[in-house]
Amino acid sequence: MEYLKEVEGKRIHDPINAKMTTTTTSTSRCIWVPGGLIIGAGPSGLATSACLQERGVPSLILERSNCIASLWQLKTYDRLRLHLPKQFCELPLMPFPSNFPTYPTKQQFLAYLETYAKRFGIQPVFNSTVVSAEFDHRCGFWRVKTLGMKLEEFEYVCQWLIVATGENAEEVVPDIEGMESFEGPVVHTSSYKSGELFREKKVLVVGCGNSGMEVCLDLCNYNARPSIVVRDSVHVLPQEMLGRSTFGLSMWLLKWFSVSIVDQILLFVSYFMLGDTSQIGLHRPKVGPLQLKNVTGKTPVLDVGTLSKITSGHIKVCPGVKRLMHHHVEFIDGRIENFDAIILATGYKSNVPIWLKENNMFSKKDGLPINKSFPNGWKGENGLYAVGFTKRGLLGAAIDARKIAQDIELRWKAEATNFMAFARAPPHQL
Repeated sequence: MEYLKEVEGKRIHDPINAKMTTTTTSTSRCIWVPGGLIIGAGPSGLATSACLQERGVPSLILERSNCIASLWQLKTYDRLRLHLPKQFCELPLMPFPSNFPTYPTKQQFLAYLETYAKRFGIQPVFNSTVVSAEFDHRCGFWRVKTLGMKLEEFEYVCQWLIVATGENAEEVVPDIEGMESFEGPVVHTSSYKSGELFREKKVLVVGCGNSGMEVCLDLCNYNARPSIVVRDSVHVLPQEMLGRSTFGLSMWLLKWFSVSIVDQILLFVSYFMLGDTSQIGLHRPKVGPLQLKNVTGKTPVLDVGTLSKITSGHIKVCPGVKRLMHHHVEFIDGRIENFDAIILATGYKSNVPIWLKENNMFSKKDGLPINKSFPNGWKGENGLYAVGFTKRGLLGAAIDARKIAQDIELRWKAEATNFMAFARAPPHQL
């Protein structure tokens, strides 16, 4: 006797023994996905797929772009390196090559991801944009609708849906008065590659996170004249202190001391190494860097040389922007300065609320899991999971991937056991 399930009146093979099964409707193709359906082929999606495979659970990745890790490949600047040491950024089941430096370059990290995908045989469905994902209570499965490059429609049906689109799916572009009247280029860092196009130009960088700071440094290396907008207080820490990476040292200290004590240690050493940053316009928050990270998710800046350029006057610190006018920028303190270009280092946001028709796990406001406290937030209802939304980078994504794979494996094996019992039952018991 063949065991089949029905989806929208169509008989579709059970996931335990079925391979991907396709049916066709008048408007779209319907595809049954055994195992987990993963949305996003970035590091989080790749890690989850590999962890599932290790546990014998199949999966399929849908990716809207034409490559893996599209944010890294298409929307990052050339000089980018991992800000944390490689041991804190490796994906599960495969370490970085031993000959890679402590802080791998963008190109090295991408090579690592390509090798990772090949090693685990991960083959995403590229150019597949998810337009909606909704749990169908009638049949007990997720229904995920996509559009291809030629607007061809597909509907994927699955039992487990893993959201791996991450916190950085869409650029955040602030609404600044007069932006449309500014006559110079206004670009987001997602379009910035290097300072080559800005030689000898006066450039305003809006945003003082790690990207904004590093773009300013890159502009200096191309003889541009950058200024950086610092609206709020910001923690700047050395990338390394006491002979160790600041992040690694923090993790080690947290084994012995409370967050507040570790924050005091970090700030004391930072003052000794960097001086009083308020003297150059970078005022520290009242809350320590680790505590602030835990409460708000705001990451401290790890300095790779920008502070010395600010101190020497090569980079100018400016207050918030009030409005733009032709080639001029008016700041909130009333000053008006001329600039040739503006670079928006204003970050990214999640796009989950746009396509996920569910309101119990993800916030409609910011597209992040409602239960944000780490290490929670990775599991929802009806087989819904989230990976890479911890605001703890690749390390958090790796932790999520392992937990998700372990959880799905238990359900997968339970279903396999039930199916085998059903298949072996005498006819009079069916």
